[in-house]
Amino acid sequence: MATDGMVLLEGITKIYDLGDVQVEALRDVSFSVAEGEFLSIMGASGSGKSTLMNILGCLDTPTRGRYYLEGFDVSGLSRDELADIRKHKIGFVFQGFNLLPRMTALENVQLPMLYNGVPPSLREGKAMEALEMVGLGKRAHHQPQQLSGGQQQRVAIARALVNDASIILADEPTGNLDSRTGRDIMGLFTELNEKLGRTIIQVTHEAEMAAYGKRTITFRDGIILKDERAGGS
Repeated sequence: MATDGMVLLEGITKIYDLGDVQVEALRDVSFSVAEGEFLSIMGASGSGKSTLMNILGCLDTPTRGRYYLEGFDVSGLSRDELADIRKHKIGFVFQGFNLLPRMTALENVQLPMLYNGVPPSLREGKAMEALEMVGLGKRAHHQPQQLSGGQQQRVAIARALVNDASIILADEPTGNLDSRTGRDIMGLFTELNEKLGRTIIQVTHEAEMAAYGKRTITFRDGIILKDERAGGS
């Protein structure tokens, strides 16, 4: 079955079996995300937002329910099939940057293309284009330890962009940054969303950072507490 929209979740439930007890991390969660939307997902520790991010990122599968990505049901795919979806459809940005320390910024950005079999003749040009997109073209040959935290996160964002992913998933992208640098990074996400039409979903526990999204879904105890669009609509 195929359906319209970038992301559609229908009745997503995730239960972890811990032996003597079962933990229901998500309970009958349903919502959609349109192409070009900038969504923030908020919630305290244990609210289910990290479990949701793992399902959205095809790192985990739901116990019940359906997850449609670009119209196709990915909730029942095998591990190899999910890995293929991650490589081609999803760009990840993590709190800890996850850059390889002995590689330059340019080499780090090229990695997803290497895994996807992009010819070497094309990789460097595309990686440089992505770095210039995030304002780091002049730092292309610097290693991570030669870059500030904000610059490292920009490299990570360039890496997420370089394969033209359908959706960018950002997991606490400003968590390791000071407030000013965090605002700069969120400004970059806003620019990528508004000027380039990138679909962005970020998980955060900070209301200030969530406010950069055009819509915020707040989780509590595995269910949606609020679903609000910018301006209160």
